[in-house]
Amino acid sequence: MSSHFLSGLNTQQYGQLKDKLFNTQSGKCFICEDIIDLNLHNGSLDIDHVMPLKLGGKDDPMNFALTHSSCNRSKQDSNLEVARVLKRFEKIKEKAEKDNRGPNLQDILATEGGGKFKLNFSMFDGIIRYSLPQLGDNRVYEVPVYTDYLSDDEYFFVQLPIEYIYHDDVINPRSIGDNISKLVKEFYNKNPQLQVSLGWVENQNGDGSEVKVFDGQHKVAAQILLGVRKIPIRIFINPDKNRLTLTNFHAGTTLRQVAFDKSVQRHLGNTLYSQRVKRYQVEHELQEDNLYFSERDLLNYFRGESKEVKRYILDAIRDAITYSPDNKLRQFTELGGRSNKLPVSYSTIEKTFYSFFIHQDVLITPIDHKLEEGENPRELEKDQITELMNIVAEELFIEHFDVELGTYRIENRIQQGENIPINHLRALRMAKEEIMYTWLRYISQIIKNYYIMHGKPIQEDKLFQYKFAEPLWQRIRSFIRNLANLPLWINKEASSTIFGGKQNYGFWQTIFESGKSPANVQVLSKPIDLMQMIVE
Repeated sequence: MSSHFLSGLNTQQYGQLKDKLFNTQSGKCFICEDIIDLNLHNGSLDIDHVMPLKLGGKDDPMNFALTHSSCNRSKQDSNLEVARVLKRFEKIKEKAEKDNRGPNLQDILATEGGGKFKLNFSMFDGIIRYSLPQLGDNRVYEVPVYTDYLSDDEYFFVQLPIEYIYHDDVINPRSIGDNISKLVKEFYNKNPQLQVSLGWVENQNGDGSEVKVFDGQHKVAAQILLGVRKIPIRIFINPDKNRLTLTNFHAGTTLRQVAFDKSVQRHLGNTLYSQRVKRYQVEHELQEDNLYFSERDLLNYFRGESKEVKRYILDAIRDAITYSPDNKLRQFTELGGRSNKLPVSYSTIEKTFYSFFIHQDVLITPIDHKLEEGENPRELEKDQITELMNIVAEELFIEHFDVELGTYRIENRIQQGENIPINHLRALRMAKEEIMYTWLRYISQIIKNYYIMHGKPIQEDKLFQYKFAEPLWQRIRSFIRNLANLPLWINKEASSTIFGGKQNYGFWQTIFESGKSPANVQVLSKPIDLMQMIVE
């Protein structure tokens, strides 16, 4: 809504208001809080209402702020105070993404001065006594201890300064997504927090303990971003952290109480697998480095939860590949929900690489079988799937896919005449789930054919547990490269036909096998020939 006040100012008066706001804001943009240079940014600055008029803001100098024009155009909320908070989160997110991960509560705490001190407390006769001397508060606070009727866990409630709060990224490995903006707006409008966050401490006889928040990190983060310095928390005392991890896992999977992304579920499953391995070692009086037992042994020992343990084993393999520091495809994979920036979804990774190439049953060989020789079947499987992902990344995405251009409505933009670089278009189309699903299956055929031609018998469901020779890797790379060179991927006229909507797997299988779509429309000049496509 336009400002009658601003439109009534002459050039000199407008300049005076701009100078006044510049000094009031210490020479920084109200939204991004970066430097404003009145000379260098001349003509690229806005004066806007902090509280929009439509929301009851006044049209007078007390409700104006000076911003970069670009920040004002791209702001995430019409209320500039909320927009500033969301811009702070955006900067935190960008910093985390440089490490190829999403932001979490610890990132928010680090930015705002949290997570500095351990909490000193004592417990006696149903009372928790604590103090906050590191903040100059030497008072002794007392709060009652409660006992959970069903679990027998002891806990207490406290409103704690953020300097004593930490994030537990083991029990809760979720990153904080853009949906935090909804919580920020909710709390900014003074709507109450309906559920307190959960944390835990260990009573270590006066040595102090970090208060680790494992549930409700989004609520804590939103409050901290809005300037709240004390957070209400329900704190468990000396809990069984393995049980908390399992409870959180169930909340995000079978109970669906928490919207866990698949990648987060796999990460928690990996943690639960590690816990089962350690428990097996302890209860069998084995040293920590003694892994001379198999995945099958774990299932037999934890017989009452064998289905879950099998899932944890497979989750651990998926998680190790996903977060391998050598995984080049991860930078092009959206690990949490949908993205308008990245071409590959985690769901696609699960349905293709992990579904096709990870052996889905437990092994009977010891976990450390031929580990030192570099021939451990699970390690080979993980390393070689990662290598396949790297080849895909190198041939399709690295220096080809523009993350800034992204994925949003690319086919529609082509139809409207926008010039999309052909390398970007090729990468985007080949990464569509139904397309990648189809061509990755041919890689299994190429591998099987290689072993048949060399007369080597193999177990087909364990393909990636056999060490691939360099000539086989070259065949795989040649196939992907030759497939990428097919003209259909850069055919912009196809944006309104075969690429105009989501097709099923059978649609693309028909095209590759016959050269024609199921409707008998010619798409390729001829069917693909796998033997020709593996030649460099």
